[in-house]
Amino acid sequence: MLKQLEKAEQRWGGANSLIDQWLNNRRKLLVNYCKIAGIPPYDSTEKSLPPVTLIKEFCDLLMDYVSEGHFEVYDQVVTACEQHGSSSKTLAQNLVPRISETTDSALDFNDKYTALVDDNVLFQLDKDLSSLGHAMETRFELEDKLLEVLHTKHS
Repeated sequence: MLKQLEKAEQRWGGANSLIDQWLNNRRKLLVNYCKIAGIPPYDSTEKSLPPVTLIKEFCDLLMDYVSEGHFEVYDQVVTACEQHGSSSKTLAQNLVPRISETTDSALDFNDKYTALVDDNVLFQLDKDLSSLGHAMETRFELEDKLLEVLHTKHS
């Protein structure tokens, strides 16, 4: 996912302040994901669960990222698509609902780990992070298609 982000930053970075902000927030989210998942360079020789505070920090970033997409970025992209022809509008109408499907995974993860009342839930963290990682990867691929439209129409 970080390699895909680097490609996106190289391709669209600097072209639009909204894109730059969004990609920067994606980077923060991915770095924190790697920290709690123990993915290099954040892996550890000791096999232990990440601190709950770090998990909750990640949940905050996840919700901020998801919200930013739904309430700021997607609206601008859809508006741009509506102004630039039916093919762009159709693309946006197809992508946004598919992106929204990945939101459910993010919300479920957030609900489960921000209201952490039972430490036994932490034993499910690896499985939940794996599922969330898959949803995030799908989301980023779809969002990159929207970024391409935003870049093409507004840069």
